Amino acid sequence: MKFLQQLRLGFRSLLLHKLRSALAVLGILIGVTAVIWLVAMGEGVSYQAQQQIKDLGATSIIVRSIKPAEESSRSDSNARMGISYGLLREDFERIVTNVPTIGRAVPMREISREVRHREQFIDGMVIACTPDYFGMNRLKIARGRAISEIDMTSYANVVVLAHEAAVKLFPIEDPLGRAVQIGQEFYVIIGVAAERSAAAAIGGSLDARQYDRDVYIPLTTFRARIGDRVFTSRAGSFQLETVELTQITAVVDDMKEVDSTADIIRVLLQRYHKVVDYAIVVPKELLEQAETMRAMFNVLLLLIAGISLLVGGIGIMNIMLATVTERTREIGIRRALGATKGEIVQQFLWETVVLSGTGGLLGVLFGFLCGPTVNGVRFGVRASLPEVWAALPPNIRNLEPRLAPWSIIAAFAISVGVGIVFGIYPARRAANMDPIEALRHE
Repeated sequence: MKFLQQLRLGFRSLLLHKLRSALAVLGILIGVTAVIWLVAMGEGVSYQAQQQIKDLGATSIIVRSIKPAEESSRSDSNARMGISYGLLREDFERIVTNVPTIGRAVPMREISREVRHREQFIDGMVIACTPDYFGMNRLKIARGRAISEIDMTSYANVVVLAHEAAVKLFPIEDPLGRAVQIGQEFYVIIGVAAERSAAAAIGGSLDARQYDRDVYIPLTTFRARIGDRVFTSRAGSFQLETVELTQITAVVDDMKEVDSTADIIRVLLQRYHKVVDYAIVVPKELLEQAETMRAMFNVLLLLIAGISLLVGGIGIMNIMLATVTERTREIGIRRALGATKGEIVQQFLWETVVLSGTGGLLGVLFGFLCGPTVNGVRFGVRASLPEVWAALPPNIRNLEPRLAPWSIIAAFAISVGVGIVFGIYPARRAANMDPIEALRHE
């Protein structure tokens, strides 16, 4: 009963100055909402990164070709033939043969090329791969079929289109059975892949990956029709580069063997590559780094949002000091009627708790609006500013805030704590007033 009486008196006292109390509540509301929203956005970004890493496979080891400094590239027998670098088909055979812990390995070669069908064309990414590539990268076939072993052995001129590539090249027609031109060759479409969301860059180890304009052909066909040597244009000049494989993805049967297997692959490549023209990426390590970065990011966001709560607490202190001055005579009367200093302190602390608690509850309610607000802004930008929407990175377009229960509890607890901390000084000041001087106050 005493608790309810104190709470009721607190509300009644604050309602005497509605605007002033509302402004104090607004400061706490903004702080609590900022904590919940910022943590939700951070959790959304972190979740995206972790899912992309998990999609790579916690038991996978990715080896990619990288271009070293030109003077350190492998020298060809004829200098006019350009530069050579990156992974070799022999590297793939060595890895498969000499590393017993590997369950399966998939080679891949990629190159940017114009893909054309009559007047329609796109600047696509030609992915030369084996049948295992689709399963390893979780690429589903919406229509038709994927590349088969028969396509590999027969060097078949067949192609599987990504979803958006099929829509761009065949806006009306059914693409299955028709042909597209890549370079000087024509390839028959045997399948269309299902939609796949883009993957953002991960920690500087893997570049952002767009799946919507990929076209997939057999690796053997690529070698026979396009070859290892390709012309690249850099700063207005053309250069001949020789790359046999762009990437090798190895999958280990047991996660405990991932680190040791990566070390064996590293030793093998060091033995046969005089220059470091490759990079080894272990998704398991990236996942651990992502978890660490997530924790650091959340701490940073809490510190930033805590500033808003600090400002709100200062506002509460300012209002309570003004309230104490205005109610000096009331304090004197209560003391004269026998109220102790502790009761005066409790009275004003309850008023600050009511202020900060009300702001905290309203902040929590607004915090739950984070997802709908983000979706509304996303819809508005996509509808009214399509060019701006298209220019946004995929991880921003696909961002989904994820409310963290701990952030809601922490934000509300901090808001009440801020009210108590910043209410102690005004409450003690009221309790320490001389009753006689307070009664004389006009």
